[in-house]
Amino acid sequence: MVAGNLQFRVATLDDAAQLQQLVQTAFRTEDSRQDWTGNVELASSFKLDIEEVKAKISNPDMITLIAFDNNNALIATIDVSRRGADFGRLSMIAVDNRYQRGGVGRQVLSYAENYCRRTLDVKKFSLNALSTRKSLIEWYIRRGYQKTGETTPFPLERHGNLALPDDICFIEMEKDFSEAS
Repeated sequence: MVAGNLQFRVATLDDAAQLQQLVQTAFRTEDSRQDWTGNVELASSFKLDIEEVKAKISNPDMITLIAFDNNNALIATIDVSRRGADFGRLSMIAVDNRYQRGGVGRQVLSYAENYCRRTLDVKKFSLNALSTRKSLIEWYIRRGYQKTGETTPFPLERHGNLALPDDICFIEMEKDFSEAS
């Protein structure tokens, strides 16, 4: 599905249930692209608690941006936060599975970067991706992100019943806009 022009706004607590559903559905989506989903068992078991969604929306140090299509349907979200004087963090990007592969993720990422540069005055961004999601990591690289060489541990204790690779982790990535300014 093609989204056309997206409309963005900051999420409120009234959006929490819709956001929970969107993120869970997007993260659980099976994708035929090799290494896009990563571990299928892990993706299919992804669960996001409504209280966690509400806590993020209420967190004064985080902004949850949401995107709507021309029919005012919620189709994407991304969290942004400041991580230092000129450093922003992007996280929890999710696109409705009906709109995946249609350029919505690229639009959402670009909007979030511009929003942070304009609103938070940040020059650098960081994000991470699960190490098993090789195609997603490559997608971020094509968007200008570079691997930092650092990793963040994956919370294996939350998924103890799944057969996961021993070396599963989050790959940290950064993008620097300061040279382009």
